[in-house]
Amino acid sequence: MVCFAGALLCSLGGAVLLSRNYESRMEILVNRERLDPVVTTESTTQLPQMAPQVTEEEINSEVELLQSRDVLEKVVLACGLQDTATAAWLTRLLPGHGPGTEVSRAVEVLGKQLKVKIVSKTNLINVSYRSRDPRIAFEVLNNLATLYLEKHVAVHRPAGSYEFFTKEAERYHQALQDSEARLATFDTQEGLVAPEEERTNMGLKLADAVAALHQAQQTVAADEHRVRDVQRQMHATPARSTTQQVSNSAEVLLQQLQGNLVTAQVNRDQLLMKYAPTYPLVQQVDQQIKQTKAAIEEAEKTKYVNLTTDRDPTYEFLREDIARTQADLASQKATAIALDRTIASLRQKMVELDQKALKQADLVRESKANETNYLLYLSKREQERTSDALDMKRIANVALAIPPAVPSLPVHNAMLIGIGGFFLSIAVGMGAAYLAEYMDPSFHTPNEVVEFLKIPLVVAIPKLRA
Repeated sequence: MVCFAGALLCSLGGAVLLSRNYESRMEILVNRERLDPVVTTESTTQLPQMAPQVTEEEINSEVELLQSRDVLEKVVLACGLQDTATAAWLTRLLPGHGPGTEVSRAVEVLGKQLKVKIVSKTNLINVSYRSRDPRIAFEVLNNLATLYLEKHVAVHRPAGSYEFFTKEAERYHQALQDSEARLATFDTQEGLVAPEEERTNMGLKLADAVAALHQAQQTVAADEHRVRDVQRQMHATPARSTTQQVSNSAEVLLQQLQGNLVTAQVNRDQLLMKYAPTYPLVQQVDQQIKQTKAAIEEAEKTKYVNLTTDRDPTYEFLREDIARTQADLASQKATAIALDRTIASLRQKMVELDQKALKQADLVRESKANETNYLLYLSKREQERTSDALDMKRIANVALAIPPAVPSLPVHNAMLIGIGGFFLSIAVGMGAAYLAEYMDPSFHTPNEVVEFLKIPLVVAIPKLRA
């Protein structure tokens, strides 16, 4: 009866104590609905793809995050668990009490009381916590869920990526503006509009000039050969040719000379009437008479032919042709000299244009590189901004499938515990009675003597109390 009463009292006490424990539960779903872009400076393209299956290692990692000390410490401070009566008295009684001891003890107790387990064959994590105050049980899990989601986002998303890409985008935007300004200044100063087209046109002009120079050189060689040939023909061709031939007899000439002689003699006679024979005019007439007589003597010996000549047409044609050829030769030589200068100038301009084009190409490449980097970092910044916005909205690869609630009923039913304790007390009492009987070496009835000793009983004297 004593054991029965003791067991019954213990059962009733346990029922009272257990009926004051309240348990709050929540379940967290681990999925792969969101794929974050890889944080890299290289260009990445997000292609639609099937989300991979969640592995057991990932679920275990989330369990470890749930039970991480920093998260539990924040939960303790948020719920004030370090100020509870039990924790306060324990920390004061234990040695080494300090300012942070209560929080450390509370974190350790919370880690032991917090039940985290993975639901079999699912991606769910079940979390439960018991407390005598249903409100505290709810607040602990509610704060744990909030802080865990923040921890998950912080762990899976590198901090400062948005600021980094924003800074880099601004830097390359400034570099792009500077490179474009340098390119515009270079084009304005050098007068370049389309260097490739200018170089092509200049190359065509150079080819035409070279072809024209070769043509001029060929023409000069041909003209020089023509001049030499015409000159050779001119040497072989007379400048004038006979157009009319008239024969005059000597008698006519003699008659003319004799008339001239008579006239000269008459003039001499007249002069002698006035002057002496030594007078110069007289001597001059004498000399004329003498020459006329000599001419008469010569005319009497020879016969005279009168020839009429004119310019030879072949010679005149050759002369005109050589004049035209020499003029064309001079023109072609001047053209060749001018073309040679033009070719040298075009080649120099092409060299200068190539140098300017190379410098312009460097500026264009620099501008395109800055533009590419700017667009890359701008795209990366938008990706990070979107990821940060999703983080702020708690859109992550974990979700609170079943949120915690304030428990309204205790974990255990006091009536059921009392009934169970009553039957347990009966069993304990019966067991204690059986054990006491089994352990007692004395006989209590005459039948026990006959049964155990197997001897007849003659007299039985009962034991009477005084």
